[in-house]
Amino acid sequence: MSDPARTDDGGFRKGRKDATIIIAPFVLLGIGNLLLIMWWGMDPLWGFLLLPPILFICVIGWIAVRGGFAEDRAGGGDYEGGV
Repeated sequence: MSDPARTDDGGFRKGRKDATIIIAPFVLLGIGNLLLIMWWGMDPLWGFLLLPPILFICVIGWIAVRGGFAEDRAGGGDYEGGV
């Protein structure tokens, strides 16, 4: 059941590329919303206030997908632990 091509030395099952592909739509939605707010004529300060939380949540999501935390928690996932 262990596929060596899908596992690195740390025990992670999803690769960086897979995690990036999964999280990319959320990054695009966040940046798109930010651009829409700026296009409406809001103060550029809102861009500085809204961008860090968008990026923070996307980074946390990327780490969750990469580390296997976002797998099926009912026992159907292939995550066997790790760092």
